Amino acid sequence: MKARVHITLKTGVLDPQGKAIGDTLHRLGFGTVGDVRQGKYIEIELKETDAGKARDAVKQMCERLLANTVIENYAIEIK
Repeated sequence: MKARVHITLKTGVLDPQGKAIGDTLHRLGFGTVGDVRQGKYIEIELKETDAGKARDAVKQMCERLLANTVIENYAIEIK
């Protein structure tokens, strides 16, 4: 199975990298771009065959290492 994890900053948390991306896009002529938020995308290949167990394992990975749950949200997709 493959897990896809999207990690983003929580609403209200400053995103200086997203701001820099947005500013640069404006300077490049993309004037219609509004607020930009950046995040992380992680793919994990799992040897697990049970989707529920795979999701539980990836949730633990996110809680313990992949995401800083104080300032970040995460979403898990199992394929």
